Formats: sequence, structure tokens, C-alpha cells
Amino acid sequence: MKNSFNIPTEENSTTEFKTSFNKEVFETIVAFSNTKGGKIYIGVNDKKEIVGTQLASESIQIWINEVKQNTQPAVFPDFKVIEIENKKIVEITVDEFPLKPVSYKNRYFSRKQNSNHLLSVDEITELRIISLNYSFDSFAVEIKFKELDTDAIRFFSKRLIDSGRFHSSGNIEDDFKKLGLILNNKLTRAAQLIFGTHYTGIHIGRFKARDVIIDDIVIRSPLILAVEESMNFIKRNIRLGYEFTGELKRKEIWQFPLQAIRELLLNAITHKDYSNPTDVIIKIFDDSIEISNPGKLLNGLTINDLKTDSYKARHRNKLLSEIFYLTGDIEKYGTGFIRIRNWLKDYPNISYNINEDSMIFTIEFIEENIILNREKDLEKDLEKDLEKDLEKITINQQKIIKEILKNPNVSQNELSNIIGINEKNIRINISKLKTKGFLERIGPDKGGYWKIIK
Repeated sequence: MKNSFNIPTEENSTTEFKTSFNKEVFETIVAFSNTKGGKIYIGVNDKKEIVGTQLASESIQIWINEVKQNTQPAVFPDFKVIEIENKKIVEITVDEFPLKPVSYKNRYFSRKQNSNHLLSVDEITELRIISLNYSFDSFAVEIKFKELDTDAIRFFSKRLIDSGRFHSSGNIEDDFKKLGLILNNKLTRAAQLIFGTHYTGIHIGRFKARDVIIDDIVIRSPLILAVEESMNFIKRNIRLGYEFTGELKRKEIWQFPLQAIRELLLNAITHKDYSNPTDVIIKIFDDSIEISNPGKLLNGLTINDLKTDSYKARHRNKLLSEIFYLTGDIEKYGTGFIRIRNWLKDYPNISYNINEDSMIFTIEFIEENIILNREKDLEKDLEKDLEKDLEKITINQQKIIKEILKNPNVSQNELSNIIGINEKNIRINISKLKTKGFLERIGPDKGGYWKIIK
């Protein structure tokens, strides 16, 4: 394909190729309108080859009218005929629509990478609220100012003074009005979440294995206090080491960068979908920590965007974001993940993963060298055990144990191929290893795994 007209070479979040003008084009127009806009090229096939399209004198005007009649609110993309390799293609430019969501035959779509995503009822509602410049935390609640937690308010006032980002009037209720925490003489949900009693929680667990919990806590304090309580629990459950640099004071080295953990915790709190009763969940393992919250990335923002230094910040709960900005806890300019990557530069052994699953957003820090060292330690321990019990374990049994150490899910057929003996002998040797206390089968034959005991 020639790119003299700057036609992209592949489909993505803002580009779509079609061989003809059909109903899928309407869906893409709606999806682009509900996200960041984009371009559709009619006359380009799935192999990115220019095949051209047949155009009559009135074709473009007919298409414009059909788009107008089939979208609600009516959308008016720009149509441009381009000639490439003696073939005509049509470039349709769709702008992001200011009043969302836009529908095609009462169906709503958004753009996810290179495909159109049908919106759920909850996603439609959220898109509408955001489009109207509202957020869930801005709606009124039936609680009184005197019901708010005084300790939370005092802590908040101190943080405001320390940050210098807001100058108090001296009257906290007047300050609440200026901040939008009181609207039409009623407290907002944000005020209830930050300073009052609420249903949401932060559930933190310390795990020894995926199914073994050794400590946990559910924090339902006002969010301004819950952040500190959560960080205290996390610090009690991750490792702390010290570095001596020759100075009188030793340097603390936490297992994970505390600034990054706090950033992720605040991110989970401020971007949580509070119409969903699920708690923010934090799981702490020996070599990893993961933070999950209900609430997918806002429309138009992708995981790949978060990995760049130029993504545009989008806020699900605008008042919560504003409050934690004024206290100096967060920034509002889409710099959170940039700062996390900078903090991780001092932790070369830590990697991070970002995942979206259903309506849950999860970020995980993983301590890589611990995993590698643990595998090496297991191998060394195994070798020592085998050296002690050579008279009890045959060469083939040693090979079986070593292969299971590499892959606990290995099948008997695979062991037969690797070790070079038939499956019957594999079964006999495995039975002997079980009897001698070296091996145990966890779960059924299909779907289970081998566990080395010694």
C-alpha cells in the first residue's frame, strides 16, 4: 500500500478499513464518536490492500444522509474521496462527539484497540454522566454535616495547610461549599466517602500461598484516614531492609517502593466505581503485591496509553480527585504512571503488570529475583535430598522428580517421552516415589498437578 496520502498501514483504535459501506461502518462511526474519533477507509480490505470502491455521483450524499438518519444524536462525519493506484477510496473522518453516548439503532459502541465494543447499561450510564461533566461522587446524599468524622476533617485541614494548594476561609462548611462537597445545601457522596460513614471498604490480605491467608483486614474508615491505615498495614506485611552507606543514619530499603504503592492505592480509591459495592482488594504475597478496584479504564483510555508518557488524565470521581490533589496526595495531569516508572528505576528487580478483567482493574508489582532464587534454592534442596537417598531413588526416579520440579503439570505421557521409558514404567516409578514420601498428586488426573514433598 502506498502511503502518499498518509493512510495508516494497520487498523488500531483510530483507524478502520472496510471494502464497502455497510452496517459495520455505522457501528465504527458510533464507536469513534464515543471515544477519541478516528478515520474509516472504504475500499481497503482486511489484508490492507487497496481494492477501491464503486461510487455514483450521489453516493457520498446518500451516505451522509444515512449516517444522519441512523445515529442518535445525529453525527456528521467528513467524507473525502481519494484516488490511489487509479482506484477510488473514501476517507471518513469522525470527530469525538461532545454529548455522549451516540447510538446506532439503539445500540452503543466504543472503540477498544482495533475493534468495536458493545457498551453495557452501566457503561452507557457512566459515559452519559461523564459527558455531562458530572461524576457519581457529585450527587447529593441524605446525611448531615454534624454526622461527619471530626478526626477526618481535622486531618484533612492539616493536609491542606501542609500542601499549600488551598487557602481556607477559616470556616470548614464554607470551604466545603467552595470545593463542591456541599451543593444546594446538601452534602455530596464525595463528602460522605472522604469524611463519613460509608459502605465501601479496602480489604487487604497477607497470603502465604494463593489459598492460604495469614492476616487480613477490612478498612471502612473515612477515605482520608483509610489511606494511612492501609499503608500502615501494608508496611507491616512487606519486608524492610537497611543499607549502610558509611553515614551515621542507615537507609531503609522497602521490598517495594512505598511511593508507588501509595500512588496505586490512591489511584484505586479515586477511580473506583462506587456504584459497585465490591471493595478495593489488596493481596500481599511473599514476592508480589496486587491492587484491584471495580471500574474499568474510562472510555478512550487504554492500558497501552498508561505505558506512555503522554496519556491524558481522565477522572471517574472528579471531587475525590480534586480533594486528594489539594491535600498533595495526587496530581491531576496523567503523571501517576510516569512517576511510578521513575520510582521503579531504583528497583530493577521489580516489574509491574496492568490488567482489565470484566469490570475490575488490577495492577501488580512482582519481585522477579525472588522467584528465580526460589527456583534455584528448590533445585539445590532437591539435589541434597537426592544425594542423601541415592540408595532409595533410582536414576529414572531422580529424572522424574527433576522434570516435575520444572513443570508440576507435566503428564505421564510427557514424562515417558522425556525420560525414554514407557508409560507403564513411569506409573510404577511414580507409585514408588509416592510410597517413599517424595511425591504427592494434588487434584484429579486431568486438571491437577504434582507436588514434591521432600
